[in-house]
Amino acid sequence: MRFGYRACCLDHDTGPRHPETADRLLAIRRGLERRHGVAYEEGRLATLDALEAVHDPEYVHDVRQFCEDGGGTWDADTVAVPATWEAARASAGLACWAAEAALDGAAGRDTPFAIGRPPGHHAEPDEAMGFCFFNNSAVAAAEAHDRDDVDRVAVFDWDVHHGNGTQEMFYDREDRYYASVHERGLFPGTGEVLETGGPEARKTNLNVPLPGGSGDAEYAALVEDLLAPSLSRFDPDLLLVSAGFDAHRHDPISRMRVSTEGYGHLAAAVRDVADRCDAALAFVLEGGYGLDALADSVGMVHEVFDGREPVEPDSDVTDDAGSVLRDVADAHDL
Repeated sequence: MRFGYRACCLDHDTGPRHPETADRLLAIRRGLERRHGVAYEEGRLATLDALEAVHDPEYVHDVRQFCEDGGGTWDADTVAVPATWEAARASAGLACWAAEAALDGAAGRDTPFAIGRPPGHHAEPDEAMGFCFFNNSAVAAAEAHDRDDVDRVAVFDWDVHHGNGTQEMFYDREDRYYASVHERGLFPGTGEVLETGGPEARKTNLNVPLPGGSGDAEYAALVEDLLAPSLSRFDPDLLLVSAGFDAHRHDPISRMRVSTEGYGHLAAAVRDVADRCDAALAFVLEGGYGLDALADSVGMVHEVFDGREPVEPDSDVTDDAGSVLRDVADAHDL
């Protein structure tokens, strides 16, 4: 894979007790050093126009001013320092780089993966929350839409938390699609099955709130039984994966049970879905707070795109998760 990385993302200092730290990117880099075929690109800083395509201009100004004034606690989970302004623009810019590279033909071993921070999927049009300031995938989607060869963009969010910000930005647009698999009842408490899109965008918003304890089998089933047919109907030109790894069985802030091998299978399944839709494919880092689990999982995704065949899950979908999958299928006529 080709990884987007910019050193200034390390300068976003959240403090010693915060789960979203620079150590996450450093752990990923160390893990990738042991693997073949890794290449890095710096991307670019997102422009103000790119940020304001999905965020209120006044909010963008407020974030910049907040950082220039020294930063501090935006809310209980979201903190900034002066360097956060550049880091947040870099993280959004890396997502834009990944989308652009994919649309320009980067695929297979060159599939782009943006490993920036702060993450983005909780950032709403006019509010920072959940460690996020700018919605990286949404910024990239909006910029991609400026191209003549792009009519529809989809985001598949496999972070353990629901991407409330991305859903809000996409919900009433028939040319943008959002799918999320997340742990039921976890922060931010959004992402219900019956939220399927606004009046002019029906069936373009797919939420799969799985019960805690779900793992490889459940994630594999939702991709094949729900995501694949739903995306086939939407027919995107670009598929962005909001790739959080906090559903890993060794992540400290969730109860999900996805294995490192399971993330490999998930990446391969999503690649197959994109191929079936003839969609460009790119990955954008979201969460993941167990450093070893995060590094191993990103490394596994890289290895899958470098030719590794992941092991298929051999367990059965639980009854509780199966009920959720059926409810989602009914809500979307799948």
